[in-house]
Amino acid sequence: MSVPAAPATVTPRKWYSFSLTQQIMLGLVLGVLLGWWMSLLPAADRATWDTWAALLRDIFLHLIKAMIAPLVFASVVQGIAGTGDLKRVGRMGAKALIYFEVVTTFALAVGLIVVNLVRPGAGVHLVTGSAGSLGAAAQTKPLTLVETILHTFPTSVIDAMARGDVLQVVCFSVLFAMAVIAAGEAGRPILQWCDSLTQVMFKFAGIIMKFAPVGVGAAMAVTVGHQGLDVLLNLGQLVLTLYGALVVFVVLVLGAVVWIAKVPLKPFVRAVREPFTIAFATANSESALPKAFENMERLGVPRGTVGFVLPAGYAFNLDGSTLHLAVASVFVAQAAESSIPGFHFGLGQQLTMMVTLMITSKGVAAVPRASLVILIAALQSFGLPLEGAAMILGVDALLDMARTSVNVLGNCLASVVVSRWEGDFDDGKARVFGTPDETRA
Repeated sequence: MSVPAAPATVTPRKWYSFSLTQQIMLGLVLGVLLGWWMSLLPAADRATWDTWAALLRDIFLHLIKAMIAPLVFASVVQGIAGTGDLKRVGRMGAKALIYFEVVTTFALAVGLIVVNLVRPGAGVHLVTGSAGSLGAAAQTKPLTLVETILHTFPTSVIDAMARGDVLQVVCFSVLFAMAVIAAGEAGRPILQWCDSLTQVMFKFAGIIMKFAPVGVGAAMAVTVGHQGLDVLLNLGQLVLTLYGALVVFVVLVLGAVVWIAKVPLKPFVRAVREPFTIAFATANSESALPKAFENMERLGVPRGTVGFVLPAGYAFNLDGSTLHLAVASVFVAQAAESSIPGFHFGLGQQLTMMVTLMITSKGVAAVPRASLVILIAALQSFGLPLEGAAMILGVDALLDMARTSVNVLGNCLASVVVSRWEGDFDDGKARVFGTPDETRA
């Protein structure tokens, strides 16, 4: 019989010692101030500062991306093969896809309602010829449903990992985990290796996260430095409409999900605030994935569920991006009504466009500059002017930060919901998350 270990002594944090969340927020503020100062410099000096700030930002993003593929692979294989239950894999996948479809439908509905109530595009006049600034993005086509399904299955997992294609890595990992289960004892060393690799990658993520405040600050400095603080004023009504719609979606829809699924709210908020902040500042979902992995497991979601639901959600549960598409497309339609005599885009046409977006947005993760490409495709399909997309491009950085952070929030919640649905969520872990009791456990 083992003797219980003595409770660990928790050293109180000194007043001048900041948590990672506080450090990231500080980096965010300092980045905005640095970017504002950079925007006032002469062009040559600004280019020098911009180069070094972009270097710091890109180093952080490169290191984050380097850990995504091995972390996803090891987590999925260890989580699924560790249960030894193939039926659970299929059941969990079906539940996740049902949840994704329901929530993204609500995201489209909220976006459509808010943009029609606020009407941010009314009175906006489109400038003919500005669509040329869209460049190569206007030539890119979103994947069809058949192409999206085919794209899910990789021809080479090494190639998928090298390109950072999370969906293909997940697909291979699930099939590989099934093979490990089928191999029985022969697969046990592989399972142990994946368990060790997962632990190592979490430690690796911890090291990289120490650099997060610098990377986040540099990302903000580059964004504000390029466009100045005027970017906060241009197309302000559109920006406010999207942010307001996202707040409504988070409070009403995700809030209802939290209540129905009995998700412990305070621990969940503590768990998602760091991934949310990282995603907001970098406008990059992948940068938040390692921290989201770690925190959701600490919150009480089993590793297999986290490893499956989070990466799958990056392709099929982009709540923020879906809502943004609804707001942006109707904004362009409203601007077209103000700019083109006799043009009208009615509610029936809007609903038809929403159904189209619901289908095409499922391939959004596989396309560069994803939301813009899907938006352009929708505008072209419904005869709406591309000049509207060019106008939105001016504030796309601000819109991208909001939609990306909500994507991460929605996928973190999805992992908890699926775990609740499976009946394996650990409420004990949730109760002590982020408290001294978690350190003692």
